[in-house]
Formats: sequence, C-alpha cells, structure tokens
Amino acid sequence: MTRPIRSYVLRQGRTSAAQQRALDTLYARYGLSYTPSKIVPREIFGREAPLVLEIGSGMGETTAAIAAAQPDTDFIAVEVHGPGVGSLLNRIETMQLANLRVIRHDAVAVLDGMISDASLAGLHLFFPDPWPKKRHHKRRLLQASFAALAARKLAPGGYFHAATDWQDYADQILEVLSAQTLLENTAAGYADRPAYRPLTKFEQRGLSLGHPVRDLVFRRRRD
Repeated sequence: MTRPIRSYVLRQGRTSAAQQRALDTLYARYGLSYTPSKIVPREIFGREAPLVLEIGSGMGETTAAIAAAQPDTDFIAVEVHGPGVGSLLNRIETMQLANLRVIRHDAVAVLDGMISDASLAGLHLFFPDPWPKKRHHKRRLLQASFAALAARKLAPGGYFHAATDWQDYADQILEVLSAQTLLENTAAGYADRPAYRPLTKFEQRGLSLGHPVRDLVFRRRRD
C-alpha cells in the first residue's frame, strides 16, 4: 500500500508549560479523539447547529475569534502541532467557548473518517503550508483529490473558504476548486476577505513582505 504524501511536517517546536498543562488537563474536556467512525455533532455540542470545520488552526487566535463572534454556529478545529493545540485549548477555556472543539490529528483522515457526507456548513483553510519549492508542490494540501473530498463533505450551499499569501498557490487553489464540479465560485476569481475572517499575523507578515493575500470562497452547488 502506498503511503499518502503528508502536507505537513511534525516540527519539534517548544511546547510551553501553559500549553502542556492545557494538553494534559483540558483536552479531555474540549478535545475529540480521532476515530474512523462518523461523529454526531449534537452529541458533542448538545444542540442542532451549523457545523464548520477548520483545517490547520495554528495557535488558534483566528479560530477562537471566529467562534466567539458566531455563537450560533459550532466549530471543530483540526491541528497536528501540540503547541497550537495547547494554545487553542487555553483560549477555549479562558473565553468559555461552548461552540468550539479540537482534534489533534491529520486533517484528511479526520475529514474522510469522522465527517459525514453533506454535513458541513463550512470548511476553513487559512494559510496552509505553501511548500514554495517546486519539487515540494506535490505536498500541498489543495490537490484535486482533496477538493473532491472537501466538496463531498459540504452540505448543499455550504462554503469552502481558503486564504493564502502565496500567489502561485492561490492560482493553484483557484484552478483546482474551479475544476471541481460540485463547487461554484462565489466571486469572479478571488474574493474579498469576508468580514468574519480577522486579519492574522500570517497575513500581516505576508503583506509586509509584499505578498498579496488571496481569499477564495466556493460553495457546493444546490442542484
């Protein structure tokens, strides 16, 4: 069996004492264990509400801000790096975000194994690793196979919002999503940044380097 190419590297970054405490004490409360069986959101959040999945939540600043601003929507963040998961767990606890949970696992496996088809109101992919060297482009997450998987998990009318500050990756994402027959672009090319997505440190860094930030918002067709 061929091992799939990962779009991330498990970096050995330092985990702070606060982040480690969160991993040790808060994950049981706000985290979800990976399982190759479909989740039932109402059993997790105790209600029926739109569900949005975020892939690669980083340190969780944007994730927590969006969840806090949309209390009537439930969110699941997927992140592999321990420091980021610990940081987000602390934000959930401090901000008392009852509508946000975290999964520390590979996002493709989570999307494929844990999320039912046609169940997501939205899917967020903000500033994925651009793998800028051409020989590494095969590691980029946004490939045709991933677009097909993501589209299948969206409910009719559900949206897929990606953002990147690497122009050639933005071009690739636009091409790949445009080719996915279940999806339609909400803009003529790139979209304006939706008001719900706050400016991030990654975006500010990209802008300071002269990299234009591109938002792409596609929706699953209703017919």
